[in-house]
Amino acid sequence: MKISLQGRYLEDIKPYLGKHDISRAPELIIVHGGDGALLGAEREFPGIPKFPVRDIRTAPLCDEHSSYRKIFGFLANGKLHKSELIKLAVTCGKFKLKAINDIFIHNANPVSAIRYKVFIDGRPYGEEIVGDGVGVSTVHGSTAYYRSITHSTFRVGIGLAFSNSTEVTNHLVLSEDSSIKIELTRGPGVLVADNSSDMLEMKAGDSATIAKIREKAVIYGLDIFMCPKCRKLRHPRE
Repeated sequence: MKISLQGRYLEDIKPYLGKHDISRAPELIIVHGGDGALLGAEREFPGIPKFPVRDIRTAPLCDEHSSYRKIFGFLANGKLHKSELIKLAVTCGKFKLKAINDIFIHNANPVSAIRYKVFIDGRPYGEEIVGDGVGVSTVHGSTAYYRSITHSTFRVGIGLAFSNSTEVTNHLVLSEDSSIKIELTRGPGVLVADNSSDMLEMKAGDSATIAKIREKAVIYGLDIFMCPKCRKLRHPRE
C-alpha cells in the first residue's frame, strides 16, 4: 500500500510500517499525534483515507493500544474498522471553511458579548441572543468544545451550542440535514472551524450559513484512536 506520514515524531513509527511504500500519491495517510493532527491532515488532504495513531510520548494508552507493534498489527492484518465522518461547511460571503468537529462564531473582543439571531431551516429560533458565541458540532465533535459548553454529547444529528448566553437558551440536537444561519447583529465576531488558523472577522449585519456537505472524512482505526479506556487514562477526572 502507498502511504504518506503526517504529524510529529515520525521516527517513532517508521520501524513499524513494514513494506508499505512512502508515496506522494498515497492511498492512506498515517497521522501521528493527537486530535489536532488528524483535523489538520484532513483539512490539508481531504478525500484521502486517514489512519490516526496517538503519540505514545504524550498520550497514555490502555494495555490493548499501548505499543506501536499492536496498533500497526491491526493495519498489517487488515483489521482496522472503517468510519465515514460527516463534514460541515460554513459560508459567509466569499469565505468558506469545512470542518470535521465544529464551526463557531466567537466574540472577537473578550470583554464584550456578541448579539446574534439564529435561523434553523429558514425559521427563527427565539429572539436575539446575547453571549460569547454560538456553534454547530458534528457527532464526532460533540466530545470536544460542544461538550465543554453543554456538558453533554450526542450520537445522531448535529448539535447547536450557545456559549455563556445572558438568557437561558436551550442547546439543540438537530437533524444532520438541517441548515443553520447565524446573523450577527452586534460584533465583532470571529468565525472559525476546527483548529484552522484561517478565520474571518464578522461585523454587524454579516451572516454565516452552516450545513452538512456531501464530502466525508474516511478514517481507519477511529475506535482505537478514540478508545474510552485510553481516554480515561488521559482524563482521569471525567
